[in-house]
Amino acid sequence: MALRLQGITFKYPNQGFSLSVPDLEIKPGENIALVGPSGSGKTTLLNLIAGILTPSQGSISLNDKDLSSLGQRQRRHHRLRHMGMVFQSFELLDYLSVRDNVLLQARLCNTVKVDKQLEQRALSISGDLGIKDKWHRNINALSQGERQRVAVCRALLLDPQVVLADEPTGNLDPDNKQSVLNKLINECRQQQRILLTVTHDHSLLSTFDRVIDIASLLSREESKR
Repeated sequence: MALRLQGITFKYPNQGFSLSVPDLEIKPGENIALVGPSGSGKTTLLNLIAGILTPSQGSISLNDKDLSSLGQRQRRHHRLRHMGMVFQSFELLDYLSVRDNVLLQARLCNTVKVDKQLEQRALSISGDLGIKDKWHRNINALSQGERQRVAVCRALLLDPQVVLADEPTGNLDPDNKQSVLNKLINECRQQQRILLTVTHDHSLLSTFDRVIDIASLLSREESKR
């Protein structure tokens, strides 16, 4: 059982940029760093795996289930229930508390019951990430680094099969960078989750099982028009 991309092609409309992934397989419990220059398609690849974008050709499968063949609503439900995402812009709601932001994905998923047990898990993860004391504060009262840890907490809450993290340590100081990354990796390894992390911080690369340079994975074609 694994995450598998086969024969994937994707192109943004009206742009001279396309991606091609001939073959990529990531095994359960494996954590991977995805590196490469800005604009090379790393975030696009995460969005394809998450089902936010859909490939024009090829298949993306998780545990032998073809995700790329699902409809939009099915992809959204699968993403909410089985994928944890740490967006580069965090995607937090400023008018909600830390608690409500962490629980937001669970509330949006109609097959998840938000009960005391789930909230205790959320509190436990937030404690590990050093934000438990901010539990009832509004997001707009937090620093960028604290917001980032809220986003990581939300991504881990529902025991996802896959965690997709776009620069999850970008706003943290060196000590907190390693601490947050260790939490992500340890949680995913223990539960046999897949972790795919986009990072520009080469000081962290030795922590990962595997490092993939996007240049070796993707083909980029510039329009000659």
